[in-house]
Amino acid sequence: MAALDRVKVLVLGDSGVGKSSLVHLLCQNQVLGNPSWTVGCSVDVRIHDYKEGTPEEKTYYTELWDVGGSVGSASSMKSTRAVFYNSVNGIILVHDLTNKKSSQNLYRWSLEALNRDVVPTGVLVTNGDYDREQFADNQIPLLVIGTKLDQIPEAKRNEVLTRTAFLAEDFNAEEINLDCTNPRYLAAGSSNAVKLSRFFDKVIEKRYFLRDGNQIPGFSDRKRFGGGALKNLHYD
Repeated sequence: MAALDRVKVLVLGDSGVGKSSLVHLLCQNQVLGNPSWTVGCSVDVRIHDYKEGTPEEKTYYTELWDVGGSVGSASSMKSTRAVFYNSVNGIILVHDLTNKKSSQNLYRWSLEALNRDVVPTGVLVTNGDYDREQFADNQIPLLVIGTKLDQIPEAKRNEVLTRTAFLAEDFNAEEINLDCTNPRYLAAGSSNAVKLSRFFDKVIEKRYFLRDGNQIPGFSDRKRFGGGALKNLHYD
């Protein structure tokens, strides 16, 4: 098997929102039976076919870096997490649809990752307003995923999804809401699967291709990774 190029995607969000379950579902297409707290960072790999079904189709490794910790943790912990923010090609922001605070904290998670050398000061969200200026120059593709959709009563679902819809607009990203214990939410051909594929295509496009479609030289990591799959690496 020929070596594959790779992209690095961070998976960020508060502890307990279901990041590990999401990554397992994305990479293994299976439900994670006994999820545990992630210490440091856990890495798994999804094989993605860029521009599937077209003459430009090509297979890539997409590394999903599940970063543990709390956004409100000490500065020393934030400094430790910063090592995982190097050479990032995309970010998946994960929040718990039943936990409003986890949605609000996505602003801080994104700022921490996109400005890893800057210690956040002040308030990102004031009176419900989002300071877009802090991310005006962001070129890294983002995707917002809401979890635990199954735990929202049907009668309140529309209200909750309306409340969280602004997140995707603020981050200029697409939005997926799902239940990580049910693979059908990412079934082939579903709207969620299309959004996910579109996001990974965008990540690969930004990483490897110029606007005219020509591949950027010097970006291959084949020698480093060879032809084998990288998965389930843990950094404590």
